[in-house]
Amino acid sequence: MEAVLALVFGLLIGSFLNVCIHRWPRGRSVVKPRSHCVRCRKPIAWYDNIPVVSYVVLGGRCRYCRRHISLRYPTVELMTGLLWCWFVVKFGVTPTAAKMCVFTAILTALAFSDLEKRLLPDQLTKGGMLVGFAFSLFVPVSDYVAHGVLFLMKEGLGFDLGLGDTAYSVAESLLGAGAPALLLWGGATLWGKMRGREMLGFGDVKLIAMVGAFLGLTGAMLTMLIGSIAGSIVGLLYIKATKQKMSEYELPFGTFLGFAGIAVALMGSKWLGMP
Repeated sequence: MEAVLALVFGLLIGSFLNVCIHRWPRGRSVVKPRSHCVRCRKPIAWYDNIPVVSYVVLGGRCRYCRRHISLRYPTVELMTGLLWCWFVVKFGVTPTAAKMCVFTAILTALAFSDLEKRLLPDQLTKGGMLVGFAFSLFVPVSDYVAHGVLFLMKEGLGFDLGLGDTAYSVAESLLGAGAPALLLWGGATLWGKMRGREMLGFGDVKLIAMVGAFLGLTGAMLTMLIGSIAGSIVGLLYIKATKQKMSEYELPFGTFLGFAGIAVALMGSKWLGMP
């Protein structure tokens, strides 16, 4: 029953994420106006706004203007619902499940936002970072890098902060947010100067900081590694297939980081020492 409820709530959250994906990159409110067709502007009735089901019933078209509705809508809804169901099955109705559900929902929105508009809204990156820090107060971050640094400080310098478990968790979250973001920004800046063009948007830096706030340094570095490899392979294949110039193609790197972060969250038990 808990898994079914998680699926339903995930579908509903996915429906809201679609609103965020469409409106936030365009600088619009997600509260007003009410849901409407982006083509003909007609308000959408509640029975045409049921996640996934309405899309299937309407044949993927607006009831009024019969224009095509993007496949992104049911994809985001179903993806979010399945992720929420998975984490509740895996962790039960626990704070850890809540953390991973929120984390993957944010990443889903960011991945599709970057894919669609090449923009990563601050409401999701900066806001998500703050949420990650907040979760670290009561859901331990499964990493030990900050533990090791503070232990070396104690052994080598005799400097012991006397931190408790909660403080260590927050330290892991802060380190996870700061270190990979600085590394990504520094590397992209240097490479961009060598190439004479901007190689990376600052939104990607904020995204990886958000991942680190939730997963710690190890999780963020794994996300960056997987996202970079996947982005390079897919980007090169796309450029070859479409015969575009590599210097002119804008890779939606945030999309690859988003999906990589979701993969790391799903495989956390193997890669991050999570339960």
